[in-house]
Amino acid sequence: MNTLKKRSFKQSLLEKESTTRKLLKNIGFTLLAATTFQAQAASVWKVSSDTNTLYIGGTIHLLSEQDYPLPKAYEIAYQASDKVIFETDMEVLNEPSFQKNLQAKMLYTDGTTIDKVLQPNVYNELKRYLDSRHIPIETVESLKPSALAISLSMVELRHLGFTSEGVDQFYSRKATQENKPRGWLEKPEAQVAMLTDLNTQDDNQVVEYALSDIKDMAETMDSLRTSWRTGDMKTLASLEQAELKEDYPEIYDTLLAKRNALWVPQIEAMLNNSDVAFIMVGAMHLAGPDSVLKSLKANGYKVEQL
Repeated sequence: MNTLKKRSFKQSLLEKESTTRKLLKNIGFTLLAATTFQAQAASVWKVSSDTNTLYIGGTIHLLSEQDYPLPKAYEIAYQASDKVIFETDMEVLNEPSFQKNLQAKMLYTDGTTIDKVLQPNVYNELKRYLDSRHIPIETVESLKPSALAISLSMVELRHLGFTSEGVDQFYSRKATQENKPRGWLEKPEAQVAMLTDLNTQDDNQVVEYALSDIKDMAETMDSLRTSWRTGDMKTLASLEQAELKEDYPEIYDTLLAKRNALWVPQIEAMLNNSDVAFIMVGAMHLAGPDSVLKSLKANGYKVEQL
């Protein structure tokens, strides 16, 4: 199995983790392996127009204990900002009505179980993996393939011992405690729509890639973590985007390119306001040829890494 393909597919799934956390609350995970690394830079940028400034930070949805404290650039941007902007309304994600809607999208409700959906060889491989982690397959049998794939990543990363909250949750909680104004770039329903889009892909392929990715997850997570902590978007793009864009262009457009294109005008509007915003989005949105940062540069704004 091509390693880059596996990394690209994994990242596509993990970009959705924030909306499925409550649905799969019994299976915790983090995105990154536990290694010590002292970063000299970070995934935080200052964006300036002729008159105003804002900050953009790349997030990882869950982290290891070793990632705290976060690189100083995050706190510098937070303290310099008047408001914080996240991908979506994180409070709504926890509301019962939203969770009910998410469950309806991510679970089979007509009696279908995953053994009726997957080919026997894929199902047997799934069962072997779950047995190795002492998890009854009945626990996941009603999950649709996209939710199942995310759940498998959660299981493995918990097995590796990583359970700490991520950048977005950390600053959402801090902003709430300090009564700092908060906003978002897209409605939670838009993120649910992305999850349902995955269920239009080949069911067996979705689960096969997830199972394959698990085999070298610690190594790939270490590479991802290093790129994120140093703000090395070029390496991050080469690790996680290149083959995703080539082999799964529709997924790439849905997860990254189209959303970035919708976000850039909103960010430009914030640069017309004297209030300083600190915008936090998944690090993958700041990497590659269709990134938010590249679009802002192309539109004439000054972009500097902190």
